[in-house]
Amino acid sequence: MTGAPRRRVTVLGATGSVGLATVDLLERHASLFAVEAVVANSDAAGLAAVARRLNARRAVVSDASAGPALAAALEGSGVATSAGAEAAVEAAALPVDWTMAAISGAAGLAPTIAAVRQGGAVALATKECLVCAGAAFMREVATAGATLLPVDSEHNALLQALGGQSVDDVERMTLTASGGPFRTWEAERIARARPEDALRHPTWSMGAKITIDSATLMNKGLELIEAHHLFAIDAERLDVVVHPQSVIHGLVTFRDGAVTAGLAAADMRVPIAHALGHPQRLATPAARLDLARIGSLTFEAPDMGRFPALRLAREALAAGGAAATVLNAANEVAVAAFLAREIGFGDIPRLVEDSLEAADRQGLTAAPETIAEAIDLDVEIRSLASGRLPEARLRAH
Repeated sequence: MTGAPRRRVTVLGATGSVGLATVDLLERHASLFAVEAVVANSDAAGLAAVARRLNARRAVVSDASAGPALAAALEGSGVATSAGAEAAVEAAALPVDWTMAAISGAAGLAPTIAAVRQGGAVALATKECLVCAGAAFMREVATAGATLLPVDSEHNALLQALGGQSVDDVERMTLTASGGPFRTWEAERIARARPEDALRHPTWSMGAKITIDSATLMNKGLELIEAHHLFAIDAERLDVVVHPQSVIHGLVTFRDGAVTAGLAAADMRVPIAHALGHPQRLATPAARLDLARIGSLTFEAPDMGRFPALRLAREALAAGGAAATVLNAANEVAVAAFLAREIGFGDIPRLVEDSLEAADRQGLTAAPETIAEAIDLDVEIRSLASGRLPEARLRAH
């Protein structure tokens, strides 16, 4: 990249864990990048600090009520500010070379699709785009001629392990899972887990929602759905293996029996740097693997009995249609209720399964044809799942 013009970048979700890891890399390679915009939900103080660190041209909070605080925090800085959902989409649509899409939840759909439509490279950490609206989202990517770069450690590892070869040559893609904090717990103890128990992830430091998804293994199920769309690979060739050391992040088995794997320290700056520098490499401060010190790597099959969320995600992927959209929306409602201590940990997959069955009975089975349809269905399913919360609360108490 030496001697090349600075690449223009935007960071969506700039105050989250992935966003801050991106900010760290942009700071370390400031001579290579010019930051057009940084976007967050409501953390005005955090976003203002990020905007100053990166000398961003614009800072946007999607929560309109946080707008005055952002403007005050950046007064005199020369950084333009705006607020509201529409402002976030407008910032995402600004013409840049590279966008980090790391707004969690279905709220990330509209800004991410705006980034895709402007045709640059999009580093995707917002899994809901592919889970809620996979086929429609990938059509948008193709129409815009955008470059989609996965930054989930597992999908990034698969991309690198694939090495540019055709998916037709792939016999199996395997995602690894740490197993979460409850890997060795008995089912009865898992069902009684509290939020503080579920938030103690053994290897990764992440936001609350994704950490709970890792504890239920729903996160791994959502990643299977993502991989299906990202790599245009059928569900039968996707697999999950539990690997507690989180050293290997993904494996590709080719039809000749050869296996390639993506290994790295459990540091999100590794896959983010791969996407940020693509097609070249950027230096990172991430720890280097010392396999002799690690000593051994272990693997085990996931237990669908103790972790039914993974089974539900597999079934949703196999069912197709609207099942993945329903799964994701119901899971977001369930996780929020668990974090609020309204339902128990074991009620998360039960509420998701109840919602899937209710959606099926109501005929909500057709896959969204557009992003707008996916957003509408997400809203409808959230309402449906929320309506089933009283029953789950009774079970919890």
